Amino acid sequence: MALDAEPLDFSQSDSEREETVRGAPAHALTRKIVSGEFWDHTISGFDGVAQEQLHVFAKSRWPSVICEPNLFMDNGEVVGGALVMVQPLPLGLGAIAVVKWGPMLKDNQRADAKEIYVRMIEMLIEEYSDNRAMMLSVLPKATPSPHNMALEHLKLRGFAAGSKLLFPNRYIVNLRLSDEDQRKSFAQKWRYHLNKSQKQNLEFEHVQSAEISKFFALYEAMSDRKKFADHSAFDTINDLMAVSQDALRPEMFFVRHEGEIVAGAIIFKAGDTAVYLYGATNDRALPLRAGYFLHWHIIRWLRDNTDAKWYDLGGTDGFQGLHQFKKGMVGSAGAIEPVPPVMNYASHMKARVFASLAYWARDRMQDVRRWLEKMRSDLATPDQGG
Repeated sequence: MALDAEPLDFSQSDSEREETVRGAPAHALTRKIVSGEFWDHTISGFDGVAQEQLHVFAKSRWPSVICEPNLFMDNGEVVGGALVMVQPLPLGLGAIAVVKWGPMLKDNQRADAKEIYVRMIEMLIEEYSDNRAMMLSVLPKATPSPHNMALEHLKLRGFAAGSKLLFPNRYIVNLRLSDEDQRKSFAQKWRYHLNKSQKQNLEFEHVQSAEISKFFALYEAMSDRKKFADHSAFDTINDLMAVSQDALRPEMFFVRHEGEIVAGAIIFKAGDTAVYLYGATNDRALPLRAGYFLHWHIIRWLRDNTDAKWYDLGGTDGFQGLHQFKKGMVGSAGAIEPVPPVMNYASHMKARVFASLAYWARDRMQDVRRWLEKMRSDLATPDQGG
């Protein structure tokens, strides 16, 4: 029987570990580590699902880490999860347990969502920090609200802020508007360019994954033209496009002009926040304003074909042109909010010292990489102000 047709089965197996932690009586959660395939199948319906929490993505993006998919149940019902990536430190000096954009809630709107999140964090602390003497590093997602529940709780629980992005802002569009209200929400200049694009005889297409080679060609040509330093997870696209769960498989869109593909995008659509993963244009796209046309139709497609409430456009990597474009699209109905810093917790002094040194070394290496890229005349240089 195909995996996506199988009922959920949480019976104990030799390869799985289960534990129960008693907090408030209403939330005596059970934690179980499951297989990667089972994990991806289960979280495909989570409100909080994110690309970085997919096992298929993590094993491709970070092949050196050990992935431990933790599901949390309340009286047998799945309520949340966290893909924990265990990164061993050099010389056997310990390990860091990383949760990127988690823990996730299955239902972000349930009345006791915060209580469940609190219990999941407690169980992760007990397992990874207390029992296994690791530093637990949690990277909360950016939210469309300035009040980030996850970040606020981690601070109260004693997590310390660690590394942060140089340009942390995420640009988040409200998807639950009518066409008329969506247009009104755009910045005036953005709306002007959209109107111009709609007079250029452009065509919008939703295409299948079989056409991925066309997107690759467009992306490669754009990278050669714009000379951006690409540190993205672009090499993981084939794995994502091959996932068996339709909800987790990204969607691909093209804009054509006179039959030629001039712009394209790949979008993660699962959960309550869709995410712009990758985009590409050719040299004809700018005068045609194809980017405006593309995103307008993606917004409408996501609204009409998914349950997503928000569309995360990602960041800017420090480029002022991207900032202006995305800020105008966010407009008056969306939000621009920062990705929080890494939040770190260690119960043992050895874990705190060696993991902190590892993070310090990594951050200095990234500083050197940025400096070297800035010195290269063949790469575009970030020009966005603070």
